[in-house]
Amino acid sequence: MREFTAVFKQDGDWWIGWVEEVGGAFAQERTLDEARDSLVEALRDILDLKRADAAKLHEGALRETIRIDAA
Repeated sequence: MREFTAVFKQDGDWWIGWVEEVGGAFAQERTLDEARDSLVEALRDILDLKRADAAKLHEGALRETIRIDAA
């Protein structure tokens, strides 16, 4: 399981959310719960796309998992 930082802000009747660590992961919904769900879906989609793009670019390369502690 990975953890990310979601930030939510109410703008009029809308809730806007984004993920601090991943550019492009945004959501806008009428309720906070809907914004949370949409943001999770957007984050999954972006990570899947980035993973697929990276796999194409680096075919045949050595891949390893690395871990870092939070700053």
